[in-house]
Amino acid sequence: MHQAPKNYIVDTNVLIENPYSILSLRNGNENNIYIPYHVLIELNSLKTNPRLRHIVAKVIDVLLENRDHIQFIRNGASVSHFTEEVVDNFILREIKDSPEIPDPILVTNDRILQLQAGMLDIASEEFKDSKPFESESQLYTGFCDNGDKPLPNSFRWVEGKPVMSAPSGERAITWQHTPWNVKPRSVYQNLALELIMDDAIDLVSVQSEAGFGKTYLALAAALYLTLEKRRFEKIFVLKPTIELGAKLGFLPGAIEEKMEPYVRYIMDLVLKLHAQRPANKIFADPEAHVPRYNTKRFEILPLAFIRGMNIENAIVIVDECQNLSRAEVRALLTRMGEGVKCLCLGDTSQVDNPYLSESNNGLNWIVRKFKGFDNYAHIVLKGDRSRGPITDLVLRSKL
Repeated sequence: MHQAPKNYIVDTNVLIENPYSILSLRNGNENNIYIPYHVLIELNSLKTNPRLRHIVAKVIDVLLENRDHIQFIRNGASVSHFTEEVVDNFILREIKDSPEIPDPILVTNDRILQLQAGMLDIASEEFKDSKPFESESQLYTGFCDNGDKPLPNSFRWVEGKPVMSAPSGERAITWQHTPWNVKPRSVYQNLALELIMDDAIDLVSVQSEAGFGKTYLALAAALYLTLEKRRFEKIFVLKPTIELGAKLGFLPGAIEEKMEPYVRYIMDLVLKLHAQRPANKIFADPEAHVPRYNTKRFEILPLAFIRGMNIENAIVIVDECQNLSRAEVRALLTRMGEGVKCLCLGDTSQVDNPYLSESNNGLNWIVRKFKGFDNYAHIVLKGDRSRGPITDLVLRSKL
């Protein structure tokens, strides 16, 4: 016996939590989908929210792509002046004033709205198939499914082993890299090193959550390629200076002193690598209590300082690339001259710049625009271990 179609009316919070929720609810052509006019009003208000606008844009894209299968309902009497308290009332009124919809079911994760709907004899359900937004740099992991046309410098699994699809041909990665005596903790770290070590790849982007060794791997590889292999003359580390919490105000001193609070962790990592294997040429005086860098071989700079520069014969590490805008990434990458390898590191789920989001940040733009070019590669680091047990707890609990 064929089941009658259900008539789902979708609330704003469901669309925000999963922009593709209408496709799940529609279930092919089985059910009918209705969007109240005041949901559109809420979306219009949220599109200026820097933390939500990328999700709202995706919601609007899905609605436009499926508008032939969506019916919009509107209360003819009036339109609310936007406040959170009254919009829910208008949504309920739009449902009550639409007698042509038999047995409507309001889909919302707002429990108060569910109670209000029950008082008006409107059935309601919670949408449980919520899916967090994933940026391009998270969705494209650097791996392609078997059967799909592989992208340049991507990987696929063949009999449990990673195979790289380079423009020069395929190769199974059966060896382990150990730059500057650093052993990769996972196959993904080893594959990231494979991309970094490849002379044919000029730009590598690496995405991962906190504690998976992005910066440590990049610095180890940079020391190895510069001091041992002598492929490059100098290492640049570039970093956006985004402050967390209260502003520190203007910092005194020369540029090295001003940058020190922002790059302390980078300095600690370099000293850790130096203890693992001496990197004396990096330091002006490696025995000093507070080592100073030999700026002919190693330099940490704020991004503002690269304007007008022409970087050549260097390996450039751009840390926390997710805190750069598209314009800043373009300005940065157009400074790269001959003989440069650039490593862009970041985590698009940790955007600290208040003017950027998971979608419109620099790292995501790099993946979106460069994916498919022969001299570009991207990888997402994964694994069980991270910075330490507390970091592991944060990641497992999804704090």
